[in-house]
Amino acid sequence: MLIKLNQNAGNEVLGLLIARLTSLGLHPCVSSDGTHTIVGIEKELSKEAMKEISSIGGIHEMLPFSTPWKLCSRAFKKEKTQITVKGVTIGGPEVIMMAGPCAIESEEQLRSIAKQLAKARVKVFRASAYKPRTSPYSFQGMGVEGLRLHKLVQQEHGMLIDTEVMDVRDVEVVAEHVDIVRIGARNMQNFNLLKEVGRCGKPVILKRGMSATVEEWLMSAEYIMAHGNHQVILCERGIRTFENSTRSTLDLSSVAVARQLTHLPIIVDPSHAAGRNDIIPALCKASVAIGADGLLVEVHHTPDTAKCDGKQSLLPHELAQLVLELDAIARAMGRSL
Repeated sequence: MLIKLNQNAGNEVLGLLIARLTSLGLHPCVSSDGTHTIVGIEKELSKEAMKEISSIGGIHEMLPFSTPWKLCSRAFKKEKTQITVKGVTIGGPEVIMMAGPCAIESEEQLRSIAKQLAKARVKVFRASAYKPRTSPYSFQGMGVEGLRLHKLVQQEHGMLIDTEVMDVRDVEVVAEHVDIVRIGARNMQNFNLLKEVGRCGKPVILKRGMSATVEEWLMSAEYIMAHGNHQVILCERGIRTFENSTRSTLDLSSVAVARQLTHLPIIVDPSHAAGRNDIIPALCKASVAIGADGLLVEVHHTPDTAKCDGKQSLLPHELAQLVLELDAIARAMGRSL
């Protein structure tokens, strides 16, 4: 259940409400939709409890839900959420291109790739300073120094920047340096991390776990929203199946299904699903056709020497050509790129 307070309800009303809900053995989470303070609890109240809560005053409405996800549900918000960061709107009529290298390797690498992508209608320059790797001996990222380089090069290219965060201890420093924080597939159910990015104040890209259902994906988004951050962008990146011709199986049906269930914007990462660069253009086109709000594509200027995921990276000029082809599909769908 969600309890929405009146716009003029103060901290005293909120404190009384939290105290009463806690005394009932509930675990209230406080967030805001921009106009109202919202208190979420894990179950519906009895008629007696609802009457008692109403007597506190300052209650705008109480909203019961038949689904375990509440704040991200279309029952809570019927209109589609649009997230605007420095003039770039994700979830609107424009399909947003997000592209860049898997990992930050050097200032020269960032500068070279960014310069070319800025000319190709890319609005978000992705590059990770922290990398979760299957092998402990693989390149793990440049850490804070990588964040510093990401921010430094942004002064030249002007695109928004995003990066992955893996650890609760790094959320604050990551949020200081980038415009959008990204939760990778391996951390989709790292609940302490989800809670922390719920408090960071920056938009969050939430990737679907490689073995997660759509419901589990939405519940992870609910964690972030319930802890204060309603700027969540869902990202389909492929799921683990028996098929081994690709790294993962891109589940485009999840985009269509999630669109029915949530008001949050949904983007697609075809690179991690493919694990190979030859089919990425086709997966991008299918993603735009099914209604994705954006694409997260890996691009590297020298993929053969990339420290991470070079085999699934396009060259900058290949991305530029792909953007032209995607624009035609977007326009056929009544959108733009």
